[in-house]
Amino acid sequence: MSANSPFLSDVPAARALAAWREARAATGCPERLGAARVPVDRALGRVTAEPVWARRSSPAFDSAGMDGIAVRAADTVGAAETAPVLLATGDFEVVDTGDPLPAGYDAVVMREQVHHAPDGSAELRAAVPPFQHVRSIGEDISATELLLPEGHRLRPVDLAACAAAGATELAVRRAPVVVILPTGDEIRPVGADLALGEIPDTNSLMLAAQAREAGCEARVTGIVADDPEAISSALRAAAEEADLVLLIAGSSAGRDDYTSRVVAGAGTVAVHGVAVRPGHPVVLGTVKGDPSTPVVGVPGYPVSAALTFDIFAAPLLAELEGAAPRERPSATARLARKLPSALGMDDWVRVRLGRVRDQVVATPLPRGAGVLTSLVRADGLLVVDSGLEGHHAGERVTVELLRGLAEIERTIVTIGSHDLVLDLAASALRATDPLITLASSNVGSLGGLVALRDGLCHLAGSHLLEPSTGQYTLPYVDKLFGADADIAVVRLGHRDQGLLVAPGNPLGLTGVGDLTRPGLRYVNRQRGAGTRALLDQELARHDIAPDAVPGYAREEHTHLAVAAAVAAGRADAGLGILAAARAFGLDFVPVAREPYDLVLRSGDLSSALLAPLWTLLEDPRFRDEVERLGGYSCAETGRRIR
Repeated sequence: MSANSPFLSDVPAARALAAWREARAATGCPERLGAARVPVDRALGRVTAEPVWARRSSPAFDSAGMDGIAVRAADTVGAAETAPVLLATGDFEVVDTGDPLPAGYDAVVMREQVHHAPDGSAELRAAVPPFQHVRSIGEDISATELLLPEGHRLRPVDLAACAAAGATELAVRRAPVVVILPTGDEIRPVGADLALGEIPDTNSLMLAAQAREAGCEARVTGIVADDPEAISSALRAAAEEADLVLLIAGSSAGRDDYTSRVVAGAGTVAVHGVAVRPGHPVVLGTVKGDPSTPVVGVPGYPVSAALTFDIFAAPLLAELEGAAPRERPSATARLARKLPSALGMDDWVRVRLGRVRDQVVATPLPRGAGVLTSLVRADGLLVVDSGLEGHHAGERVTVELLRGLAEIERTIVTIGSHDLVLDLAASALRATDPLITLASSNVGSLGGLVALRDGLCHLAGSHLLEPSTGQYTLPYVDKLFGADADIAVVRLGHRDQGLLVAPGNPLGLTGVGDLTRPGLRYVNRQRGAGTRALLDQELARHDIAPDAVPGYAREEHTHLAVAAAVAAGRADAGLGILAAARAFGLDFVPVAREPYDLVLRSGDLSSALLAPLWTLLEDPRFRDEVERLGGYSCAETGRRIR
């Protein structure tokens, strides 16, 4: 570590956790929370502080396991269809399920197998063995047996078993108290009117919800300005009432980042800087007190904040309760595209998941620490080990599941060009059936076709233009799959492409031919995108070299991202669809109307998974919604081009 490094350490997550644990022990932080006795019906989610022993057996007596008659098994010997046995009144007794077995009887015959004669006798046509349909005393629970060990997180079934075993109260660890302390001059409460540069306090909302989901009591303080003394005072006050303090923001190396200094002044900094991405500038320490209190300096970016809770806060909270950390299930998946990663850092990547044929496919989501929607859309987490430079497309990886496999089975995996109609379809499908998910990943038209070829998606969205023929999509399908390949193409619709420009078109742009103006700032789409292919075609038609367009090398991955760049004043123009211009209140200079197609394996046209999508594309109400986006025509929507 260099002398002028802003970080005290930069260690793997496991070593950071160990160093923090040692610091907590050295500074007098509690190892376990106190215990309390609570009624059984209020113990859900709590962790047992002592073993639970059965105080009584369940059932507490021999009982009937079925509705029918109680008999002596010996009286039924020899009974058969051809030689039924008659039991006189007094040789059996009618019982219902759960009734105590009458004295002198040792078996129960189901009501459906008993034929009652007019004189009240019972006719049996089959012999029964002793204890048939009898629940013996202690069959479920025997008095004095260990029912639950210490350190067990109580589930609904556990509460029922405890009650059956005679427990009315249970000794459990109290719920950990987590205090969330947001800081920052620019942070405002959720719902407040925001001026330019101000940010809503969504991190406190998210972290408090994560703490409650983990079974904790969460408290959020007021927002503290970027003042070291104010933060220190608030931190000490929070530590007095907390089992863990989450101090949000200020953990990096900016001019207003005081967290490490404040924690060091209030107690001990064990770690500052962990080899995890996102979430590198984490601070792990303690605040002096009686007892001392653990504190986590949480990075301000939302993805980093959420990950910091999972990696560092959740294990500590489990330790305080004496329980095993909660673990999510995992699955093996194939990567839908190449995933580069920097050496030296564990890289936590959010992915979307779906089953394509007989394998789960993982498509990486945007990886920025501030991309909150990547958390919303994630179906799983993939950890790229610090010793790897990433993974290749098609490689098998282990993914931690954030959704159940049953939901993943009903996911339509779409990879390719970005289009707002796919987002609209995803919402409409979910409204029709909550189990259906249409997951779109934007890698460009060519990337989508390659993913389909490699068996990594159900649908590829494409609007690639072949300049020499003027055809869309089909020439590229023939090149990638072969002219005789069993591939189908379904038209999603036609859409208007044009230049997205600031309101009023202040530069007076009239078309692609104006993009060479000195000082103009263009924002492009990525290589392999159909929109970029259209631009290149138009540039060639105007005899313009790509490098003559200022900003040609600057890339965005979606129409909305291009529109956002223009709306923010970071670019003067970019090629995109009319619907994106409308979404951001921009003006639009038409360039072309193009088809947008869905490419798939022919056999999937009749699959049950895709059937709801084809039905949706034929729905007049859905088509009306599409055309209301602006710049779309649904005249050919759903038509099978090939």
